[in-house]
Amino acid sequence: MTPVLPWWTTPATFWEKHCAVRRKSIYSGIIPVVAQQLHRENIEQVVKEALSVSGVSVHELAAIATTVKPGLALSLEVGLQYSLNLVNRYQKPFIPIHHMEAHALTIRLTHHVEFPFLVLLLSGGHCILAVAQGVSDFLLLGQSIDIAPGDMLDKVARRLSLRKHPECHSMAGGKAIEHLAQTGNRQQHTFRLPMQQYRNCDFSFSGLQNIVNRAIIQKEKEEGIQEGEILSCVKDIAAAVQHAVAVHIIQRTYRAMLFCIKNSILSSKNATLVVSGGVASNQYIRKGLQTLADANDFAFLCPPPRLCTDNGVMIAWNGMERLRAGLGVLHSTEGIRYEPKAPLGIDISKRVEEDSIKVPKLKKKIRWLAS
Repeated sequence: MTPVLPWWTTPATFWEKHCAVRRKSIYSGIIPVVAQQLHRENIEQVVKEALSVSGVSVHELAAIATTVKPGLALSLEVGLQYSLNLVNRYQKPFIPIHHMEAHALTIRLTHHVEFPFLVLLLSGGHCILAVAQGVSDFLLLGQSIDIAPGDMLDKVARRLSLRKHPECHSMAGGKAIEHLAQTGNRQQHTFRLPMQQYRNCDFSFSGLQNIVNRAIIQKEKEEGIQEGEILSCVKDIAAAVQHAVAVHIIQRTYRAMLFCIKNSILSSKNATLVVSGGVASNQYIRKGLQTLADANDFAFLCPPPRLCTDNGVMIAWNGMERLRAGLGVLHSTEGIRYEPKAPLGIDISKRVEEDSIKVPKLKKKIRWLAS
């Protein structure tokens, strides 16, 4: 098949991650107007390089696939405008892509995975549990009601001033937490897990962040230091925070597994858990989810780390899947708009809550949690 135009048209992908991250390290967050400007400055050159490396011309492309939702509005706008100009100039079919659907289906590029499967998307902007039933057929089981796990870990790293830590000065926040946690003792601090009273598959990380912040303030008082200085127990706090995030994610995923098997959404004989998104690269969280899957006879799959974070390959792949299935391939660009916020699939989270499934004690089921 003649290729679908790939990754350079996607928002929050190469240039936001490659260029705007430099600003992120300075300003502790992506600045939308900076990301937009970087997109505009670099998209032309990236297009040329992508086509050159692939060895095809725009004339040879079967279609052009572009993220239109969800994402940063200013970045979505740049990618969409550029894509539509190419579509109209070369008279190519246009395939609008849902960013989270693309994350969910990346695994089908690297592994042979049949529908349906359970998918957990973990990133700096999202935390979603869903069932992928087809290329454009998803059931939403639960999602974060406030911030995403990656965002929370970045904020905790910032509050701990990890950029000043000699081992972490060049690391992103979540990566710094993971690094320090390796040599920390998580049992020195216990953080109350959020939403324990709610038997659903939703997540909450904002409350956990507030609990951690209060613990940091208390430790600063005990050690007689000011905010911005490094606590002597920083590695222990990092380990405890990472563990709390992992257990919260594992508990909600466990409930999703039980719900899907109980309601015959997935077969107990060949069920699969797919985990993707930037936070899926955290080896501690991944190990916990792997252990959970093993204990419940689920196959466990993750895309390689380079395809877990935002990338253009997944957008091109999603375009190819849609092209093959004849789903959402447009021959007119009239009325196409970008959508900064867009739900994933059909929301059945109320059904999950109504089932009120009690998750068994994890320590009995998963030895990793007791270690």
